[in-house]
Amino acid sequence: MSDVRIGTSGWNYPSGKGTWNGIFYPPAGRRPKGFDELAFYTQHFNTVEVNATFYGQPRAQVCRTWATRTPSDFEFAIKLYQKFTHPRVFRERVAAALPADARTERELVDTLARPNDADLDEFRRGIEPLAASGKLGALLAQFPPSFKNDPASRDYLAHLLRALGDYSVAVELRHQSWSDDLGNTLGLLNLFRAAWVQIDEPKFRFSIRQNYLPNVRGFYYMRLHGRNAATWWSHEQSEDRYNYLYSADELKEFSETAAAAKALVKKVRLYANNHFSAKSVANAAMIKQQLGQPIEGEYSPEFVARYPELAGIVHARALTPSRTFS
Repeated sequence: MSDVRIGTSGWNYPSGKGTWNGIFYPPAGRRPKGFDELAFYTQHFNTVEVNATFYGQPRAQVCRTWATRTPSDFEFAIKLYQKFTHPRVFRERVAAALPADARTERELVDTLARPNDADLDEFRRGIEPLAASGKLGALLAQFPPSFKNDPASRDYLAHLLRALGDYSVAVELRHQSWSDDLGNTLGLLNLFRAAWVQIDEPKFRFSIRQNYLPNVRGFYYMRLHGRNAATWWSHEQSEDRYNYLYSADELKEFSETAAAAKALVKKVRLYANNHFSAKSVANAAMIKQQLGQPIEGEYSPEFVARYPELAGIVHARALTPSRTFS
């Protein structure tokens, strides 16, 4: 039997309209002494996808605390730092940090923005505590829609996967040019035993098309971003695009896919990224129920009132203090 794990993308959403405080977690003013969000999360799910490492290189000290605050069988999926996957965004950041007279020096900006061996070494050092504790699952290389299938992109992706050959890597590609060239895309990913991330999100003209089939036997990786097409590109805050709750009928497609994939691969990982107001938590619990997995942990009455689809599925009671692990 495959190891099938369901979780969410991130666990800490303390601010904004879509905060988890007062929904999945107690409000800040009503938290028991010593309340630990991550430890509380692990009472409900046995895996989580880390978003924070996209915005900054992982730090060994932080990863070490994650390892000590979670059970021995817990697993982290770590998103790659944006310098490795979003060159245009990072190039703009580099240029903005330079003196005004240097911002037009394209060659200088490109050199500073290009990932190098030192960046890779820093990333490896940062995640080492998770690897040493056996809690490192996959690395997620999430590329933007602007990352198109062309010779330069294929060469870069091959270089990155070769450099990360000691890890399980899941690759999220979003532009349709990759699915239009299905054979060569699969050939490249399969060469490095990298899982092609299967994604659900609003579909636009150039969005990738996928069949949800696994491409390697090692592991299967799926992400659910929601289907809020109206605010996907036009929104006040980036969190607005993830303001979408899948219905039980919509989730059946993914739970059935996960159930089928577990007969073909060693590991199945499914993460809900529709994190606005903990909708991802609700949908992850619903998928677990559809897969016949135990629904663990306690949920507040406020959570069930907000998401009545969970009535009779989760345990609703006043929240108890979270515990730490050693």
